Amino acid sequence: MTSQSGHRVLSFWNDGASAPKKNEPPLDKGFLPWLGHALEFGKDAAKFLTRMKDKHGDIFTVLVAGHYVTMLLDPNTYDAVLYDTVSFDFSFYRNILMKRVFGCSLAKLSSSMSAHLQTLFLADQKGCSSEWRQEGLFDLCYSLLFRSGYLTVFERSTNAATVYQQFRKFDDLLPGLARSTLNRGQRSAATSYQENLRELLFPAPGGTLVGSSSSSWQQRYQNYLQEEGVNADTQRRALLLQLWVTQGNAGAAAFWLLGFLLTHPEAMEAVEAEIRSLALRHDSLQRLPLDKLETCSTPVFDSVLSETLRLSAAAIITRQVVRDRTLRMASGQEYHLRQGERICLFPFLSPQMDPQVHRDPQNFIYNRFLNDDMTQKKTFYKCGERLKYYNMPWGAGKTSCVGKQFASSTIKMFVLLVLTQLDLELCEPHARLPPANPSRYGLGMMQPQGDLQIRYRPKHKRH
Repeated sequence: MTSQSGHRVLSFWNDGASAPKKNEPPLDKGFLPWLGHALEFGKDAAKFLTRMKDKHGDIFTVLVAGHYVTMLLDPNTYDAVLYDTVSFDFSFYRNILMKRVFGCSLAKLSSSMSAHLQTLFLADQKGCSSEWRQEGLFDLCYSLLFRSGYLTVFERSTNAATVYQQFRKFDDLLPGLARSTLNRGQRSAATSYQENLRELLFPAPGGTLVGSSSSSWQQRYQNYLQEEGVNADTQRRALLLQLWVTQGNAGAAAFWLLGFLLTHPEAMEAVEAEIRSLALRHDSLQRLPLDKLETCSTPVFDSVLSETLRLSAAAIITRQVVRDRTLRMASGQEYHLRQGERICLFPFLSPQMDPQVHRDPQNFIYNRFLNDDMTQKKTFYKCGERLKYYNMPWGAGKTSCVGKQFASSTIKMFVLLVLTQLDLELCEPHARLPPANPSRYGLGMMQPQGDLQIRYRPKHKRH
């Protein structure tokens, strides 16, 4: 979910290689010359890194397509990397305006997002009778949240549907594009989608930005890039990257959250009870303040969201070693890291899926992050030692996701809107969530292989 995920994964495959030295982490080159573990890593990074962790421990180096990459999987040692900006650098593109927009303007963004969500939601339901309507849950979540987010951040009212259609096609090819595994036809298609999106977001010289506000985030962002002397072609590429960063994860997160609720009735009952208690404070379900949810106490929903992200947020955090460094692990063991190489953290594997941190980590437990007194649970241990990092869907340190608060608010607004306005159920009562697509590890939020078929209809208004 972090705003740096795109830069991390796209740069991951472009590091320099060198031979190992003494006192360095265990090195595993695999059996294929030069390629090393590239194929296994690209196919299912979580499965591969779990195997490496079982074999080598919490730190090791693997050969991936001619490059040596050190993986650190001990959350008690993460701070040694995250807060050392002298030895480790995240020097890739970081959008200064993201902080301004997702920080100071949170109230305005939330209000705008709420309005767009409700407008599109009502438009999509217009003309629907009390008859059930069937759709894939992922398609429903991704479509509504992408289009609403696009209207909120880019403020372009004329081409949201077209941008969404092109983006979904591009996003489907992104894992292969990032890892250079697309065939010729797929590469050609990905290039075509990229060019179409760049033209839609930023027309070539002589083109016009129809429907874009002069005070929109996009326009302010372009002004910033121009002031920095960035040429037009790079501006177009940057806008596409920001489209993916800002709109590529919320739909998937909402899918998993609603999917877990639909397949875990006790969790759905607890969330709906909390919603009813909110409604009592605001006279009716239809008067809930969607754009002010961050001020409402929703401990059950917050725990459900944290648990959902624990199971589905899988970004890789990458740092460049800018000078030789001896890394001291929490265990006291020391390892030499060399200038010019890279070190990566994979919080999805540890701490999020670590059985020593979380009981039954593969299972969804809606109240995992709740204490008995309904306060947020923040105390987790590993091997008897309390953990600072027990769930890291937003990253950590100085490069944690600057849009965390807005993203959480957006997901909460969407789920509340769906649950208060629709009767929602599974088409097959005992259906299960589809598995996650393993090729998307490292890209932020996981996406499903397939979809979960649901049916819905407008709720009857109660007077």
